[in-house]
Amino acid sequence: MNPKRRAFLRAAFAGVGAGATVRAASQPHQHAPQPPPRPGQDRAGDSQSAAIATPDIPTLAWTRDGEVKVFHLAAEPVRTEFIPGRTVDVWGFNGHMPGPTVEITEGDRVRFVVENRLPEIFAVHWHGLEVPIDMDGVPGLVQDPIPPGERFAYEFTVHQHGTFFYHSHMAMQEMLGLIGLLVVHPRRAYEPRVDRDFGLIFQEWAILPNNTVPNTMSMEFNWLTINGKAAPATTPMLVRLGERVRIRMINMGMDHHPIHLHGNTFFTVGTEGGRIPERAWELGNTVLLGVAQARDVEFEAKYRGDWMLHCHLPHHMMNQMVSMVGPMTHVGSGTHAGAGMPDGMGIIRRSHALAEAIGPGFGRAIGAAAERERAVTNLALGVGTSGAHAPPQPSHAHHSDPWTVPGYPQDMFMVTDDAVAKPETFGLRPTWTGGLMGMMTLVRVLDPDLFDQIQALKAEQRGREERG
Repeated sequence: MNPKRRAFLRAAFAGVGAGATVRAASQPHQHAPQPPPRPGQDRAGDSQSAAIATPDIPTLAWTRDGEVKVFHLAAEPVRTEFIPGRTVDVWGFNGHMPGPTVEITEGDRVRFVVENRLPEIFAVHWHGLEVPIDMDGVPGLVQDPIPPGERFAYEFTVHQHGTFFYHSHMAMQEMLGLIGLLVVHPRRAYEPRVDRDFGLIFQEWAILPNNTVPNTMSMEFNWLTINGKAAPATTPMLVRLGERVRIRMINMGMDHHPIHLHGNTFFTVGTEGGRIPERAWELGNTVLLGVAQARDVEFEAKYRGDWMLHCHLPHHMMNQMVSMVGPMTHVGSGTHAGAGMPDGMGIIRRSHALAEAIGPGFGRAIGAAAERERAVTNLALGVGTSGAHAPPQPSHAHHSDPWTVPGYPQDMFMVTDDAVAKPETFGLRPTWTGGLMGMMTLVRVLDPDLFDQIQALKAEQRGREERG
């Protein structure tokens, strides 16, 4: 960009640099919004990379101002659902949480016009990108925070390629959801080329029963999401048998996640620093996705099936955990778990002073917490539509009374197939939802006929949505 043009743009945006806020002022002339171009279109060089698919997250459109690609992002409160019926109030971009996926190409000149629709200040950081210091997005250090109702224009040329992300650089705002995936395609596609390229964002949330707002100060999490959804509401990734697949994963939370793929062995081929040289690719089926890290894995979809991809931390494979979930059976002597405050303190309210029922106990009941006496089941009861496919009832031949078994019950099996049905779940085995909760999703390796049938169902659904 020549100096005169740069000076013009800086003036138009009240000086794109530290403290450059823009009130809803007139913007430079731009062409009509363009849909995100399929990689290989509108790009210099020989980039024929597969377009990024981010299940449950849209891709951000852009306009062109001369040689600059212009993207508009608005940080704002968002109401969404982790699973059907579980409404949460979070913060996101452009009406979505996580924010829309950004796709650009190595060498692009880009401008992000960021509007603050939040009730407090914030700024955006471009995680992993090497940008001029005044574009780095750290409020106070390199720029004034963006006040509510105002805008800031970030502009820079991208010389890297790989998997990156954008997020608020205000700590608690990060925990409330202000993050989005940013993919920079190389000028020349990576080898070997992939047929499918997916992006996944992993997040954790602490939400007490009967609350809709996450507790961003908590260090314990009971909702775990991929692209803003908790299993079984996560949308499966669809692959034709025999295709090569890339999955890009980023972690914006407080916990590390050992991400495991069933039934397939992959290579770890990229980090938030870019593509790893092939000689250093690491073979495995589990990759540790650390906080603030990105990991790209690739594999050949050689095995037909509906393969689970999930965090392998046991507490991340559940939904709506609260302190000491479910009653812990009391067998023999010892201190009870799950008592309410009066009972847990040994306050006499009934019976006599030495009665076991009023002995000291651990824990307090908060909503669906650990009441001492509460009807629960871990059996496949009332699965409704599962019909003949319901799993057999467990035999207690060795335990005529399972409640005498220390530790029972532990897990529950809840079938909600109909509640989360969508084209991408067509053909899954009945009762499939009983096996998925929390930070889980599926890679469905399908025969071509079934793949095409599901694509037709998706097209029908889009048509109905467009017709209103």
